[in-house]
Amino acid sequence: QAQVEESGGGLVQAGGSLRLSCVASGIYSISLMAWYRQAPGNEREQVARITRGSIVNYADAVQDRFTIYRDYAANTVYLQMNSLKPEDTAVYYCKAAGIQVEPYKYLEVWGQGTLVTVSS
Repeated sequence: QAQVEESGGGLVQAGGSLRLSCVASGIYSISLMAWYRQAPGNEREQVARITRGSIVNYADAVQDRFTIYRDYAANTVYLQMNSLKPEDTAVYYCKAAGIQVEPYKYLEVWGQGTLVTVSS
């Protein structure tokens, strides 16, 4: 069964750093991995994405502060978050898009989320 699992969230002071990790299993030929976040009362928004060809895109709010990168061999994507701000506080979700072998189909898989809290 295809699934992704996030880790690395926690409490950090403004200006600090955290690194989130997301491991995908049961899914192959991953074409895209992405991080989203959802703050209380807000809609879920995409933070960063990376394609199989390592093309990356960032939301304007995190440009130059966050870095997304992949370990292709380990089916893992990371989100390095620097210069964190209180407005970065949210539940961060990982998404992977690729092929599930049994049953064979293309799908998108979401994780359960990891909470990031930035104190002022």
